[in-house]
Amino acid sequence: MIETPRLLLRRWRETDVAPFFAMGQDPEVMRYLGPPMSRADCAAAAVRQNACADEHNTCFWAVERRGDGAFLGFCGIKPGPAGTPIAGQPEIGWRLSRASWGQGYALEAARGSLDRAWRTTDWPEVTAITVPANERSWGLMIRLGMTRDPAGDFDHPWLAPGDPLRRHLAYRIARPR
Repeated sequence: MIETPRLLLRRWRETDVAPFFAMGQDPEVMRYLGPPMSRADCAAAAVRQNACADEHNTCFWAVERRGDGAFLGFCGIKPGPAGTPIAGQPEIGWRLSRASWGQGYALEAARGSLDRAWRTTDWPEVTAITVPANERSWGLMIRLGMTRDPAGDFDHPWLAPGDPLRRHLAYRIARPR
Protein backbone atom coordinates (compact mmCIF):
# COMPACT_ATOMS: atom_id res chain seq x y z
CA MET A 1 0.00 0.00 0.00
CA ILE A 2 1.09 3.55 -0.73
CA GLU A 3 -0.12 6.34 1.54
CA THR A 4 -0.15 10.00 0.56
CA PRO A 5 -1.71 12.86 2.49
CA ARG A 6 -5.14 12.34 0.90
CA LEU A 7 -4.97 8.92 -0.76
CA LEU A 8 -4.38 5.21 -0.29
CA LEU A 9 -3.08 3.24 -3.25
CA ARG A 10 -3.94 -0.38 -2.51
CA ARG A 11 -4.86 -3.78 -3.90
CA TRP A 12 -8.15 -4.02 -5.72
CA ARG A 13 -11.29 -5.20 -3.93
CA GLU A 14 -14.50 -6.67 -5.32
CA THR A 15 -16.27 -3.48 -4.22
CA ASP A 16 -14.05 -1.47 -6.62
CA VAL A 17 -15.53 -3.14 -9.70
CA ALA A 18 -18.85 -1.22 -9.71
CA PRO A 19 -17.31 2.28 -9.52
CA PHE A 20 -14.61 1.23 -11.99
CA PHE A 21 -17.34 0.04 -14.35
CA ALA A 22 -19.09 3.42 -13.98
CA MET A 23 -15.80 5.13 -14.93
CA GLY A 24 -15.48 2.79 -17.91
CA GLN A 25 -18.90 3.94 -19.16
CA ASP A 26 -18.07 7.65 -18.94
CA PRO A 27 -17.31 8.90 -22.47
CA GLU A 28 -15.04 11.67 -21.17
CA VAL A 29 -12.98 9.28 -19.03
CA MET A 30 -12.64 6.87 -21.97
CA ARG A 31 -12.19 9.55 -24.64
CA TYR A 32 -8.51 8.77 -25.21
CA LEU A 33 -8.52 5.19 -23.93
CA GLY A 34 -10.88 3.28 -26.18
CA PRO A 35 -14.42 1.93 -26.12
CA PRO A 36 -16.53 1.68 -22.96
CA MET A 37 -15.55 -1.17 -20.67
CA SER A 38 -17.99 -3.95 -19.75
CA ARG A 39 -18.48 -5.05 -16.16
CA ALA A 40 -16.61 -8.27 -17.02
CA ASP A 41 -13.70 -6.21 -18.46
CA CYS A 42 -13.55 -4.21 -15.23
CA ALA A 43 -13.64 -7.30 -13.01
CA ALA A 44 -10.92 -8.93 -15.12
CA ALA A 45 -8.78 -5.79 -14.90
CA ALA A 46 -9.01 -5.81 -11.10
CA VAL A 47 -7.96 -9.48 -10.99
CA ARG A 48 -5.14 -8.80 -13.46
CA GLN A 49 -3.79 -5.91 -11.38
CA ASN A 50 -3.79 -7.95 -8.18
CA ALA A 51 -1.98 -10.76 -10.02
CA CYS A 52 0.56 -8.21 -11.27
CA ALA A 53 1.06 -7.04 -7.66
CA ASP A 54 1.58 -10.64 -6.57
CA GLU A 55 4.18 -11.23 -9.28
CA HIS A 56 5.96 -7.86 -9.38
CA ASN A 57 5.10 -6.21 -6.05
CA THR A 58 3.59 -3.34 -8.06
CA CYS A 59 0.62 -2.69 -10.34
CA PHE A 60 -1.91 -0.04 -11.25
CA TRP A 61 -3.22 0.20 -7.68
CA ALA A 62 -6.80 1.12 -6.76
CA VAL A 63 -6.87 4.73 -5.54
CA GLU A 64 -8.98 5.38 -2.46
CA ARG A 65 -9.63 8.78 -0.92
CA ARG A 66 -8.62 8.58 2.74
CA GLY A 67 -11.27 10.99 4.00
CA ASP A 68 -14.27 8.90 2.97
CA GLY A 69 -12.95 5.66 1.44
CA ALA A 70 -14.27 6.54 -2.02
CA PHE A 71 -12.79 4.68 -4.99
CA LEU A 72 -11.33 7.32 -7.33
CA GLY A 73 -9.67 5.17 -9.99
CA PHE A 74 -6.20 3.72 -10.36
CA CYS A 75 -2.57 4.76 -10.43
CA GLY A 76 0.70 2.91 -10.20
CA ILE A 77 3.52 1.29 -12.10
CA LYS A 78 3.42 -2.02 -13.93
CA PRO A 79 5.37 -3.72 -16.73
CA GLY A 80 4.64 -2.07 -20.08
CA PRO A 81 2.27 -3.86 -22.47
CA ALA A 82 3.45 -6.85 -24.47
CA GLY A 83 4.17 -6.21 -28.11
CA THR A 84 5.00 -2.53 -27.59
CA PRO A 85 8.41 -0.84 -27.47
CA ILE A 86 7.98 -0.48 -23.67
CA ALA A 87 7.10 -4.13 -23.08
CA GLY A 88 8.30 -5.16 -19.63
CA GLN A 89 9.66 -1.70 -18.79
CA PRO A 90 8.23 0.04 -15.71
CA GLU A 91 5.24 2.05 -16.96
CA ILE A 92 3.43 4.54 -14.77
CA GLY A 93 -0.24 5.08 -15.50
CA TRP A 94 -3.43 6.50 -14.02
CA ARG A 95 -7.15 6.82 -14.65
CA LEU A 96 -9.47 8.69 -12.33
CA SER A 97 -13.21 9.28 -12.27
CA ARG A 98 -14.25 12.55 -13.84
CA ALA A 99 -15.52 13.84 -10.48
CA SER A 100 -11.91 13.52 -9.23
CA TRP A 101 -10.34 15.57 -12.02
CA GLY A 102 -8.78 18.93 -11.30
CA GLN A 103 -8.14 18.31 -7.60
CA GLY A 104 -4.52 17.18 -7.75
CA TYR A 105 -5.30 13.53 -6.98
CA ALA A 106 -3.58 12.14 -10.09
CA LEU A 107 -0.41 14.10 -9.40
CA GLU A 108 -0.42 13.07 -5.73
CA ALA A 109 -0.98 9.40 -6.58
CA ALA A 110 1.66 9.43 -9.34
CA ARG A 111 4.24 11.08 -7.08
CA GLY A 112 3.49 8.49 -4.39
CA SER A 113 3.96 5.71 -6.96
CA LEU A 114 7.28 7.12 -8.16
CA ASP A 115 8.52 7.68 -4.59
CA ARG A 116 7.76 4.03 -3.78
CA ALA A 117 9.48 2.87 -6.98
CA TRP A 118 12.66 4.77 -6.22
CA ARG A 119 12.71 3.42 -2.64
CA THR A 120 11.94 -0.23 -3.40
CA THR A 121 13.40 -0.98 -6.85
CA ASP A 122 16.60 -0.50 -8.77
CA TRP A 123 14.85 0.69 -11.94
CA PRO A 124 16.96 3.25 -13.79
CA GLU A 125 13.85 4.92 -15.24
CA VAL A 126 10.07 4.80 -15.52
CA THR A 127 8.14 5.34 -18.75
CA ALA A 128 4.67 6.64 -19.53
CA ILE A 129 2.63 6.65 -22.73
CA THR A 130 -0.41 8.54 -23.94
CA VAL A 131 -2.03 9.66 -27.17
CA PRO A 132 -1.09 13.10 -28.54
CA ALA A 133 -4.57 14.54 -27.98
CA ASN A 134 -4.60 13.67 -24.27
CA GLU A 135 -3.16 16.95 -23.05
CA ARG A 136 -4.23 16.32 -19.43
CA SER A 137 -2.21 13.12 -19.35
CA TRP A 138 1.00 14.38 -20.96
CA GLY A 139 0.66 17.58 -18.95
CA LEU A 140 0.74 15.48 -15.79
CA MET A 141 3.79 13.65 -17.12
CA ILE A 142 5.55 16.99 -17.49
CA ARG A 143 4.49 18.09 -13.97
CA LEU A 144 6.00 14.84 -12.67
CA GLY A 145 9.32 15.82 -14.23
CA MET A 146 9.06 13.38 -17.12
CA THR A 147 10.68 14.23 -20.44
CA ARG A 148 9.23 13.53 -23.85
CA ASP A 149 11.15 10.89 -25.81
CA PRO A 150 10.14 11.43 -29.47
CA ALA A 151 12.35 8.49 -30.53
CA GLY A 152 10.18 6.30 -28.30
CA ASP A 153 6.84 7.32 -29.85
CA PHE A 154 5.06 4.43 -31.55
CA ASP A 155 1.87 3.17 -33.15
CA HIS A 156 0.19 0.89 -30.63
CA PRO A 157 0.09 -2.59 -32.18
CA TRP A 158 -3.17 -3.46 -30.39
CA LEU A 159 -5.02 -0.79 -32.40
CA ALA A 160 -5.89 -0.90 -36.09
CA PRO A 161 -4.22 1.35 -38.65
CA GLY A 162 -6.27 4.52 -38.92
CA ASP A 163 -7.53 4.33 -35.33
CA PRO A 164 -7.18 7.89 -33.93
CA LEU A 165 -5.81 6.43 -30.67
CA ARG A 166 -3.09 4.36 -32.33
CA ARG A 167 -0.22 6.89 -32.12
CA HIS A 168 1.38 7.02 -28.66
CA LEU A 169 3.83 9.51 -27.20
CA ALA A 170 6.54 8.27 -24.85
CA TYR A 171 7.76 10.09 -21.74
CA ARG A 172 10.51 9.02 -19.33
CA ILE A 173 11.83 9.93 -15.93
CA ALA A 174 15.24 8.81 -14.65
CA ARG A 175 15.93 7.66 -11.14
CA PRO A 176 16.85 10.66 -9.02
CA ARG A 177 20.53 10.86 -8.11
